[in-house]
Amino acid sequence: MGIFKRLFKVGQSEANAVVDNLENPIKMTEQGIRDLKADMEKSIIALAEVKALAIRTKNEVSGHQAKAQEYESKAILLLKKAEQGAISVEEADRLATISLQKKDESLQSYNLALANQKKFDENVSKLETNIKTLKANISKWENEAKMLKARAKVSEATKNVNKQLANVDSNGTVSMLERMKEKVEEQEALSESYGEIALENKSVDDEIDSALESTGGSNSDALAALKAKLASKELGDGSTVL
Repeated sequence: MGIFKRLFKVGQSEANAVVDNLENPIKMTEQGIRDLKADMEKSIIALAEVKALAIRTKNEVSGHQAKAQEYESKAILLLKKAEQGAISVEEADRLATISLQKKDESLQSYNLALANQKKFDENVSKLETNIKTLKANISKWENEAKMLKARAKVSEATKNVNKQLANVDSNGTVSMLERMKEKVEEQEALSESYGEIALENKSVDDEIDSALESTGGSNSDALAALKAKLASKELGDGSTVL
């Protein structure tokens, strides 16, 4: 049972790590900004299409209005021609009536196109406002994301440094330095001890040689002094010292 529990814990920790990576706020924010930019591009395309419809509808409004005025003018001309006797009254009335019907049809088309134009103009205005707001928000959020990303890097570096400082004793660094210090002091004491033992083991001859060396004398100087002493004794008592 123990091994299965440990395997479950490992799997659980890995799953949590995956969730943490998926929920990384910086990555999610950056992805969100990219999505907003894509939406803004789509909105700009939609704005261009709606503006094109508004322009076409505006042209249609002008065209239907001009047609209505044209048919009304034709009906008036037909009536005038009948008054002048250029055409019969019956024919002028018939054609003028048709022209007025065409005028009414053009006015109906004009009113419909005008209503559509107003709708398209409203859509254009809303889209332009939304795009401006979206641009401003994207710019603001990009700046905030950059600042948060920089702060996250600084906090992560600071956390790692503080973590290392907090783990100095647990890592044994201080205790290792103390053991090294003790070892060096032990070696120094041992070296001094061997030096004292070496001095105690010196022979008499070594001490004589050491004394002569320390006074700066030599064997030849001692021999000369001894000969001078012997010569002075021979002169004093007449005996010979061998």
